[in-house]
Amino acid sequence: MNIQIIKGQDGQDEYVLLPVKIFKALREQIEEEVSRLDIETRRDEDYEPFRPEDYIRNPVALARMKAGIKQVELARQMGVSQAYVSKLEHSEDVSENALEHVRRVLEIGPLESVGNHEPQIETSTNVMSSS
Repeated sequence: MNIQIIKGQDGQDEYVLLPVKIFKALREQIEEEVSRLDIETRRDEDYEPFRPEDYIRNPVALARMKAGIKQVELARQMGVSQAYVSKLEHSEDVSENALEHVRRVLEIGPLESVGNHEPQIETSTNVMSSS
């Protein structure tokens, strides 16, 4: 009998090649087993889709990744250097102007800022002293 085993990149057995006659004789059993394994895999699997926003806090990086482009491409579209885009993506405080520029270039809705962009209210106490 001529059966070949193909190993995967990790060196483990991954595939088996066997003569068509043997496959035809075992086809029904193979299909039943594969079907059973598929059902068990789906039942045991707690699939959580990858959501970049769960892991990426920077709005520039998130918007770029969702747009499916590299930093170099975003930089080209913005008319800035790739280093500038990298600096924006690593910044904890991205300015509203920068966010608006990225939004316009990527043609998307408003981006949420990172850091503290709350309006600052200055309070001062004027105390007049009488002399």
